[in-house]
Parts: sequence; C-alpha cells; structure tokens
Amino acid sequence: MSDLWHRIKEKHVLDVTLREEIVASYGDRGKKALAAIDDGKVKKYLDFFVVEGRTAEYVVDEDFCTCRDFLYRGRTCWHLLAARIAIGADLAKNIDVWYQDRWNISGGEPGS
Repeated sequence: MSDLWHRIKEKHVLDVTLREEIVASYGDRGKKALAAIDDGKVKKYLDFFVVEGRTAEYVVDEDFCTCRDFLYRGRTCWHLLAARIAIGADLAKNIDVWYQDRWNISGGEPGS
C-alpha cells in the first residue's frame, strides 16, 4: 500500500492506473474519495483539511476524522482517504483562512 502513496506523491496526477488501484484497494470508499477530489470537496484550510460529505463537513487531521464512521467504527473512512490522496497529489482546494475562524468571516455557520 505504501507504494501506492509513493506513486501518488510522485505523479501529482490521478491517472487511470492510480484511480483503478485506489478503487481496487479501497472499494466504495476509494470511489467516494476520488469523487470528492474531482468535485473540489477536499479543502485545505490554514489549520485543517476539511472534506465535504453529503450532509456535513468533516475535519481531517493526519490519521483522524470527525465523521461517525471513523469515530465509532475506528476505521479509515472515505473522508480520510480523500484527504490523504489530495495531499499526496496536491489536489486539495486551498482556502486561505483558519477553519476555526470561517464563521466569523461569513457571519454565521456555513450554509446559513
């Protein structure tokens, strides 16, 4: 598996071969992670990576995610995979503010 991560970092492009390997290794979680990257849903704030899910945003920090799947099942969720892949390929959308301060900028919670 570490070879996959090395090649992602080396190429900085998610070509067909890498995408197929991600899906072969991670199944549906890999597909969801790739879709999130393709849709620009992986964001790099100054303090955290954030992945937009279907119903909420999830903070990802190294090997931790705030989603229920990660917190209760203790396994690698698709948000964590999306962040890892986006970091390796340098594909996260850069947001030049602190995530913890985003409400102060927008005047309320996201989506309000």
